[in-house]
Amino acid sequence: MREPEPFLRPVSIDALRPTQITVGFREVARKRRDWRERAERDGSEFLGRHMIPAVKGPKDRFWIVDAHHLARALHDEGVERVFVREIADLSELPGRAFRTFMDSRGWLHPYDPEGRRLDSRHLPKHVRGLLDDPWRSLAGELRRGGGYAKDPTPYAEFLWADFLRRRIPAKLLDGDFEEALGRALDLARHKDAAYLPGWSGPED
Repeated sequence: MREPEPFLRPVSIDALRPTQITVGFREVARKRRDWRERAERDGSEFLGRHMIPAVKGPKDRFWIVDAHHLARALHDEGVERVFVREIADLSELPGRAFRTFMDSRGWLHPYDPEGRRLDSRHLPKHVRGLLDDPWRSLAGELRRGGGYAKDPTPYAEFLWADFLRRRIPAKLLDGDFEEALGRALDLARHKDAAYLPGWSGPED
Protein backbone atom coordinates (compact mmCIF):
# COMPACT_ATOMS: atom_id res chain seq x y z
CA MET A 1 0.00 0.00 0.00
CA ARG A 2 1.61 3.26 -1.09
CA GLU A 3 1.08 6.60 0.59
CA PRO A 4 -1.66 8.50 -1.23
CA GLU A 5 -0.93 11.84 -2.80
CA PRO A 6 -3.10 14.82 -1.86
CA PHE A 7 -6.38 14.61 -3.75
CA LEU A 8 -8.04 17.97 -4.03
CA ARG A 9 -10.39 17.80 -6.99
CA PRO A 10 -14.11 17.16 -6.51
CA VAL A 11 -15.57 13.71 -7.09
CA SER A 12 -19.08 12.86 -8.24
CA ILE A 13 -21.24 11.57 -5.39
CA ASP A 14 -22.58 9.02 -7.86
CA ALA A 15 -19.09 7.51 -8.06
CA LEU A 16 -18.65 6.99 -4.30
CA ARG A 17 -18.99 3.46 -2.91
CA PRO A 18 -20.35 3.04 0.64
CA THR A 19 -18.57 0.76 3.13
CA GLN A 20 -21.66 0.24 5.28
CA ILE A 21 -25.22 -0.87 4.64
CA THR A 22 -27.15 1.49 6.88
CA VAL A 23 -27.38 5.04 8.14
CA GLY A 24 -29.87 6.71 10.44
CA PHE A 25 -32.42 8.49 8.23
CA ARG A 26 -33.22 10.88 11.08
CA GLU A 27 -29.55 11.83 11.10
CA VAL A 28 -29.61 12.30 7.34
CA ALA A 29 -32.64 14.59 7.63
CA ARG A 30 -30.84 16.71 10.23
CA LYS A 31 -27.83 17.11 7.94
CA ARG A 32 -30.11 18.01 5.05
CA ARG A 33 -31.63 20.81 7.14
CA ASP A 34 -28.18 22.03 8.12
CA TRP A 35 -27.11 22.09 4.47
CA ARG A 36 -30.19 24.02 3.33
CA GLU A 37 -29.49 26.68 5.96
CA ARG A 38 -25.95 27.25 4.74
CA ALA A 39 -25.92 26.25 1.05
CA GLU A 40 -26.23 29.77 -0.36
CA ARG A 41 -24.28 31.44 2.44
CA ASP A 42 -21.12 29.32 2.60
CA GLY A 43 -21.85 26.04 0.84
CA SER A 44 -18.57 25.92 -1.08
CA GLU A 45 -16.53 26.66 2.03
CA PHE A 46 -18.46 24.01 3.96
CA LEU A 47 -17.68 21.36 1.34
CA GLY A 48 -14.03 22.38 1.40
CA ARG A 49 -13.91 21.93 5.19
CA HIS A 50 -15.76 18.61 5.16
CA MET A 51 -13.74 16.43 2.82
CA ILE A 52 -15.03 12.85 2.83
CA PRO A 53 -12.38 10.26 3.80
CA ALA A 54 -12.11 7.47 1.27
CA VAL A 55 -9.93 4.59 0.11
CA LYS A 56 -9.12 4.29 -3.58
CA GLY A 57 -10.05 0.75 -4.60
CA PRO A 58 -10.14 -1.37 -7.77
CA LYS A 59 -10.86 0.55 -10.98
CA ASP A 60 -9.89 3.73 -9.08
CA ARG A 61 -13.25 3.88 -7.35
CA PHE A 62 -13.44 5.72 -4.05
CA TRP A 63 -14.86 3.79 -1.08
CA ILE A 64 -15.92 6.21 1.64
CA VAL A 65 -15.05 5.12 5.17
CA ASP A 66 -16.84 7.89 7.07
CA ALA A 67 -19.38 10.69 6.56
CA HIS A 68 -21.98 8.41 4.95
CA HIS A 69 -24.77 10.51 6.49
CA LEU A 70 -23.33 13.67 4.98
CA ALA A 71 -22.82 12.07 1.57
CA ARG A 72 -26.40 10.79 1.53
CA ALA A 73 -27.76 14.15 2.71
CA LEU A 74 -25.87 16.09 0.05
CA HIS A 75 -27.00 13.64 -2.63
CA ASP A 76 -30.62 14.00 -1.53
CA GLU A 77 -30.23 17.79 -1.65
CA GLY A 78 -29.04 17.65 -5.25
CA VAL A 79 -25.33 18.25 -4.65
CA GLU A 80 -23.43 16.49 -7.41
CA ARG A 81 -19.78 16.69 -6.31
CA VAL A 82 -17.84 16.60 -3.04
CA PHE A 83 -14.21 16.76 -2.06
CA VAL A 84 -12.54 13.49 -1.09
CA ARG A 85 -9.62 12.98 1.28
CA GLU A 86 -7.79 9.87 0.11
CA ILE A 87 -6.52 7.96 3.15
CA ALA A 88 -5.11 4.94 1.28
CA ASP A 89 -4.55 3.76 -2.28
CA LEU A 90 -5.45 0.08 -2.68
CA SER A 91 -6.32 0.35 -6.36
CA GLU A 92 -3.82 -2.37 -7.31
CA LEU A 93 -5.60 -5.02 -5.24
CA PRO A 94 -8.17 -7.28 -6.94
CA GLY A 95 -11.72 -7.19 -5.61
CA ARG A 96 -11.65 -10.05 -3.10
CA ALA A 97 -8.23 -9.09 -1.69
CA PHE A 98 -9.36 -5.48 -1.50
CA ARG A 99 -12.46 -6.31 0.55
CA THR A 100 -10.46 -8.64 2.83
CA PHE A 101 -7.90 -5.92 3.51
CA MET A 102 -10.60 -3.32 4.10
CA ASP A 103 -12.32 -5.63 6.56
CA SER A 104 -9.07 -6.33 8.42
CA ARG A 105 -8.53 -2.59 8.89
CA GLY A 106 -12.05 -2.06 10.23
CA TRP A 107 -13.04 -0.10 7.14
CA LEU A 108 -16.12 -2.20 6.34
CA HIS A 109 -19.33 -2.36 8.36
CA PRO A 110 -21.68 -4.68 6.44
CA TYR A 111 -24.45 -4.85 9.07
CA ASP A 112 -28.13 -4.72 8.15
CA PRO A 113 -30.87 -2.70 9.95
CA GLU A 114 -31.31 -5.56 12.44
CA GLY A 115 -27.64 -5.50 13.38
CA ARG A 116 -26.82 -8.73 11.52
CA ARG A 117 -23.52 -8.98 9.71
CA LEU A 118 -23.85 -9.79 6.00
CA ASP A 119 -21.34 -10.60 3.30
CA SER A 120 -19.64 -7.52 1.90
CA ARG A 121 -21.38 -8.22 -1.42
CA HIS A 122 -24.50 -6.74 0.18
CA LEU A 123 -22.92 -3.30 0.46
CA PRO A 124 -24.86 -0.80 -1.66
CA LYS A 125 -23.16 0.49 -4.78
CA HIS A 126 -24.46 4.03 -4.31
CA VAL A 127 -25.25 6.20 -1.28
CA ARG A 128 -28.92 6.27 -2.30
CA GLY A 129 -28.99 2.52 -1.57
CA LEU A 130 -28.17 3.00 2.12
CA LEU A 131 -30.91 1.62 4.39
CA ASP A 132 -32.37 3.10 7.57
CA ASP A 133 -31.24 1.93 11.01
CA PRO A 134 -33.38 3.96 13.46
CA TRP A 135 -31.21 2.91 16.40
CA ARG A 136 -28.26 4.60 14.66
CA SER A 137 -30.28 7.82 14.67
CA LEU A 138 -31.01 7.28 18.36
CA ALA A 139 -27.32 6.71 19.07
CA GLY A 140 -26.42 9.95 17.30
CA GLU A 141 -29.00 11.93 19.25
CA LEU A 142 -27.83 10.26 22.45
CA ARG A 143 -24.27 11.48 21.89
CA ARG A 144 -25.41 15.03 21.14
CA GLY A 145 -27.51 14.89 24.31
CA GLY A 146 -24.46 14.08 26.44
CA GLY A 147 -25.08 10.35 26.80
CA TYR A 148 -21.54 9.52 25.74
CA ALA A 149 -18.46 11.30 24.40
CA LYS A 150 -17.31 11.42 20.79
CA ASP A 151 -14.72 8.70 20.33
CA PRO A 152 -12.33 7.82 17.47
CA THR A 153 -13.24 4.12 17.60
CA PRO A 154 -14.43 3.09 14.12
CA TYR A 155 -18.21 2.88 13.89
CA ALA A 156 -18.56 3.88 17.56
CA GLU A 157 -22.12 5.10 17.01
CA PHE A 158 -23.08 1.74 15.54
CA LEU A 159 -21.76 -0.01 18.66
CA TRP A 160 -24.04 2.20 20.72
CA ALA A 161 -26.88 1.57 18.27
CA ASP A 162 -26.50 -2.17 18.73
CA PHE A 163 -26.49 -1.73 22.51
CA LEU A 164 -29.73 0.26 22.32
CA ARG A 165 -31.27 -2.11 19.76
CA ARG A 166 -31.31 -4.88 22.37
CA ARG A 167 -32.92 -2.69 25.03
CA ILE A 168 -35.32 -0.26 23.36
CA PRO A 169 -38.18 -1.78 21.33
CA ALA A 170 -38.81 -0.67 17.77
CA LYS A 171 -42.42 0.20 18.61
CA LEU A 172 -41.32 2.78 21.18
CA LEU A 173 -38.61 4.18 18.93
CA ASP A 174 -41.05 4.59 16.05
CA GLY A 175 -43.91 5.95 18.16
CA ASP A 176 -42.19 8.24 20.66
CA PHE A 177 -38.62 9.16 19.83
CA GLU A 178 -38.27 11.54 22.78
CA GLU A 179 -39.34 8.86 25.23
CA ALA A 180 -36.91 6.44 23.61
CA LEU A 181 -34.15 9.04 23.93
CA GLY A 182 -34.91 9.54 27.60
CA ARG A 183 -34.67 5.82 28.17
CA ALA A 184 -31.42 5.71 26.18
CA LEU A 185 -29.92 8.43 28.39
CA ASP A 186 -30.68 6.32 31.46
CA LEU A 187 -29.19 3.21 29.86
CA ALA A 188 -26.04 5.09 28.81
CA ARG A 189 -25.12 5.77 32.46
CA HIS A 190 -25.51 2.16 33.52
CA LYS A 191 -22.50 -0.07 34.10
CA ASP A 192 -23.79 -2.40 31.35
CA ALA A 193 -22.63 0.25 28.88
CA ALA A 194 -19.12 0.54 30.34
CA TYR A 195 -17.53 -1.40 27.46
CA LEU A 196 -18.75 1.07 24.85
CA PRO A 197 -16.53 3.81 23.38
CA GLY A 198 -17.03 7.21 24.95
CA TRP A 199 -18.83 5.88 28.04
CA SER A 200 -19.19 8.81 30.44
CA GLY A 201 -19.45 6.93 33.71
CA PRO A 202 -22.07 5.31 35.95
CA GLU A 203 -25.39 6.82 36.86
CA ASP A 204 -25.46 8.93 40.04
